[in-house]
Amino acid sequence: MDATLNIDLHCHSQVSDGLLAPADLVARAHRNGVDVLALTDHDEVGGLAEAGAAAQALGLRFVTGVEISVTWAGETVHIVGLRIDAQDPVLVEGLRMTRSGRERRAREMAGQLAAVGIPGAFEGALAHVGNPQLISRTHFARFLVDEGVCKDVGEVFKHYLVEGRPGYVPMRWATLPDAVGWILGAGGVAVIAHPGRYDYTPLQFDALYDEFLQLGGTGIEVVTGSHAPEQFREYADVARRHGFLASRGSDFHGPVESRVDLGGLPPLPSNLTPVWRDWF
Repeated sequence: MDATLNIDLHCHSQVSDGLLAPADLVARAHRNGVDVLALTDHDEVGGLAEAGAAAQALGLRFVTGVEISVTWAGETVHIVGLRIDAQDPVLVEGLRMTRSGRERRAREMAGQLAAVGIPGAFEGALAHVGNPQLISRTHFARFLVDEGVCKDVGEVFKHYLVEGRPGYVPMRWATLPDAVGWILGAGGVAVIAHPGRYDYTPLQFDALYDEFLQLGGTGIEVVTGSHAPEQFREYADVARRHGFLASRGSDFHGPVESRVDLGGLPPLPSNLTPVWRDWF
């Protein structure tokens, strides 16, 4: 394994809530010096074929991926699956079922926004995605920016679409055993995405890690665009303490919205075992 490889194992295309088409995302990663890229759209594998073909044409190593939404202890946790068989029927059906509740939730979100004087939110959000099964809070946030309600997506999530604010509707996602089982059944590796984003107590985090490992999960994101730099060290310690393989990914959604561009993260700490340790 070449320690100098620039590996980005978490990003999103227009197939979920990213701004770029899969091929354009791959082209940007290539221009940015990424050597290995995984596309990990939310609950969807529909962009993998296009991204994989674009990567092959550019000589970029491509890893199939997905990011599955899970409800655990009343909160939403994201589990990334890497090196999956995107045609696996159990995985495909599980993702379809996970997506199926999005339209109902979106209509409830729009109703709340209408009640505070912001009409047309469902149609406005849908214009950013086209498929109600893929509609998410990010699409509502873009609508609110378009309407001039907020100056940017970051401001939206301070005033809307989060718990206690207009437009927040909780979603019942897959279970943790479901998500890990689908990933492993499809030949993949399961990774806890951006743990620093979850509002759990230390005891709850330990319980999450223990259950995840018992189910066959093996990885955790340490260096990610969703973490502040001090969290790189914090989750490196978590990885060492629990025996996780360490992953790295920008969580890139688009040129304007993302904290870190594709391939723009620092490398993993050298004393961790990377999730890609035996891939190349």
